[in-house]
Amino acid sequence: MKKKKWLAPVLGLVLIVSPATGAYAAETTPTVKTPASDLRATFDYLLSEHYALAVDTMIKTYDGNKAAPEAAKALDQNAKDMEPAIASVYGEEGGKQFEAIFAPHNAATDDYAQAVKDGDKAAQDAATKEVDKFVNDMAAFLSTATGGKLPEAGAKQALAEHEADVQQVFDQYVAKDYEGAYKTYLAGFEQIFGAGKAISGAIVSQNPDKFDNTKPDTAAADLRSALTMLGSEHFALATLSMEKGYDGDPDYDYVNWAQDQNTAAFKAAFTSIYGADAGNQFEKLWTTNHINAQADLAAATVAKNTDNEQKDKTRLTNTFANDFGNFLATATDGNLPAKDAIAAVTQHETTVTDTFDKYVSGDYAGSYASYREGYKLMSGIGENLGGAIVTQSPDKFSDTMPTSMPNTGMGGSEQTNNNLAIWISLSGIILAGAGFIIFRQQKKQHRQ
Repeated sequence: MKKKKWLAPVLGLVLIVSPATGAYAAETTPTVKTPASDLRATFDYLLSEHYALAVDTMIKTYDGNKAAPEAAKALDQNAKDMEPAIASVYGEEGGKQFEAIFAPHNAATDDYAQAVKDGDKAAQDAATKEVDKFVNDMAAFLSTATGGKLPEAGAKQALAEHEADVQQVFDQYVAKDYEGAYKTYLAGFEQIFGAGKAISGAIVSQNPDKFDNTKPDTAAADLRSALTMLGSEHFALATLSMEKGYDGDPDYDYVNWAQDQNTAAFKAAFTSIYGADAGNQFEKLWTTNHINAQADLAAATVAKNTDNEQKDKTRLTNTFANDFGNFLATATDGNLPAKDAIAAVTQHETTVTDTFDKYVSGDYAGSYASYREGYKLMSGIGENLGGAIVTQSPDKFSDTMPTSMPNTGMGGSEQTNNNLAIWISLSGIILAGAGFIIFRQQKKQHRQ
């Protein structure tokens, strides 16, 4: 069966850097897909997955969760998957050098979690020193590899911030400061996407011809990255929430609080493009048979109510997939065909439910295989939804200040000119959601 382009993996030709063809040199028409934006998307995907898996592994290790060893294996495989991206630019030797620096720090974070669990202060200090060594060594490597386009001091600061986010999430979790932990978790997600932008920008600046003289920080590329970040963050939180709900963990309500913040940021994105009516439509669709259905599925599984389990899965893979796919098609004036949108959302929900089902059955290796498949899919969704929006309104993404929002009939008079967050910067779009954040306390679920 021929795969739709929506479902294509992020990796592949992105990692094979070819000589310049001049095809993108002029960049007369805004597009989310260029050699440079593809490179940025690769780093967005791999670095953010690393962040999500690092936090997940540490928490599961500390909790003594039986899935912890497979979480660590997934984290290690993520590191191995980064090597081709580096090797495509700096050769096989450069790729190997990168992995030799990057891979050991995964073990150090895991060692730190175990040391905290065991109350072993000496082991904690040793793990912390290993992480500090990683920050220094990787900063030096990136600066040298990019010929100084990514200054060592700047790289060190960004890496240190990332490692601090990971450790702070874990430390707050251990201290049972769950609200603080998930606030930090969300901030860390944004930070790591900023790192992907910086690294890809330095590589492209150093080797413009290898990337057909395109740039990774255009308005269209920023949109693609922002949508990918929101989608990836949603997937990570959705799978974590369902596991937490099934296990009856004390931080369950706070994972859902983080999901509410993600929903608010998504709503702000749609509002900034299509107006308040569209933002409200999005929120209703996204919450009713999606966020709520995932929570209901976890509850039904705890209660061993197989009828409700099936109904909730149908809500996700059928009702929500069809309703949301049609919403996206309407919003984008058909630039994202309903058939393709429905297929993509269905696949997303399938990976979420598969990840959960395999976790519940104790097939942790299978659960993380499904997790990684579903996480990668979000990059494709960011690319294709972003591409549809840019195709619909190319003048709004021409790297000049837009004068008006696209008129699709969904926003009416509510459309606004002063919310430029979605194409100006990643941090802007997240901050735009702050006014909509609602803390939703859900009833904790405990295994019966």
